[in-house]
Amino acid sequence: MNRRTFLSGCSAAIAAMAGSQLHSMTFSAADNNPEIFILVFLRGGMDGLHLIAPVSDKNYIDSREIALRITESGSQKGLPLINTLSGQDFYLHPKAQPFKELYDSKQLAIIHACGLTNGTRSHFDAMDLIDKGVADTNAAPSTGWLTRLLETIPHTGKLPAISATPQLPVSLLGSTTANSLYDPKGFTLNSDPRFTGILKNLYHGDSALARTAQQTLQTIQYIQGKLPRKNGTITDYVPDNIAHYPSQWQVQELTQSFKTLAQLIKMDVGLQVATIDFGGWDMHEGQTWLFPVLLEGFAQALTAFYNDIHLYHKRVTIAVMSEFGRRLRSNKSNGTDHGYGNAMLVLGGNVKGGTMYGKWPGLATEQLDNRVDLAVTTDYRTILSEICIKRLHTPAIQTIFPGFIKPQLLNFLS
Repeated sequence: MNRRTFLSGCSAAIAAMAGSQLHSMTFSAADNNPEIFILVFLRGGMDGLHLIAPVSDKNYIDSREIALRITESGSQKGLPLINTLSGQDFYLHPKAQPFKELYDSKQLAIIHACGLTNGTRSHFDAMDLIDKGVADTNAAPSTGWLTRLLETIPHTGKLPAISATPQLPVSLLGSTTANSLYDPKGFTLNSDPRFTGILKNLYHGDSALARTAQQTLQTIQYIQGKLPRKNGTITDYVPDNIAHYPSQWQVQELTQSFKTLAQLIKMDVGLQVATIDFGGWDMHEGQTWLFPVLLEGFAQALTAFYNDIHLYHKRVTIAVMSEFGRRLRSNKSNGTDHGYGNAMLVLGGNVKGGTMYGKWPGLATEQLDNRVDLAVTTDYRTILSEICIKRLHTPAIQTIFPGFIKPQLLNFLS
């Protein structure tokens, strides 16, 4: 990190402070056992009907080419699930074998036919609404929903929130406590120690810029002090529990993000909220070959991470979501177009897994949204609210999700 990058980060933090009434970054003594929420956002509109499908539904069978659906037998044979919805036979995609194992061990729950109730099919609009925690563009606040969540819970350490991807998502817009930290080894300043001293002297005052710079320096030095070294050189991260992260190029960045999260969790820096973005799911064409590749890598990476943090399962809750699903009927380019209802996954040691939750609306034409798309029967905020209430112990749902009436919880968490 050079001086220009450092100043850019400080300027971004000051802009966040100017645009919000949130608390400044705090450096209190760390709670030994803070709850940790991780949001994995599959950007692009992941096809939930290609991940978890009602394989025997005639409407599903008639609407998709065989290469774009999961079947009960043959080359596209999926993985059968127990405790499904409405007596339907739901199967997982065959490349999601790690998820099947987590589901069967009752650590993974599936919520189907969920999503944004707005109904937009625009990537930008849907992601912006979800990241801001609302359903109406006219009511969109100037901060992200995770920013407001962080405002409602006491900070437990030096690093309460991070994005484990190269930039902060809109869900953390306005936060003065969040950092973008993709690789801890690179979260440093110039190797010359005099550079840090110069910055400390330069920003020793009490202005907003000085305070933010001082806080940023403290965070960098704190993380650097926690990293393992050999002969003075930072060593590569070594996973625990024989966790095997995938190395294929399509998921290299995702793998690094999960490794970063695992390392920070074990460093006990007070982490409470983390985000990971994984894009590439907008498959208008070529879905027959690309979806299995991305899904396999994603399932392997998430499961490796979960195995890596096996000692922390009771403190960690992971939610996986996308901005919307895909159209029921496949197109003529071996792909699917923008849809509506989708599936969410929730993983953790306090999840009542091995069960599908929600209400299945059906796939008959008259049951579809606009007669073409899977309907939404569970607002995505209902799922996130349960995590906020039961695991992060904040009842301030109206603050986190403005205008959202207190939901009827699905009880997928203990």
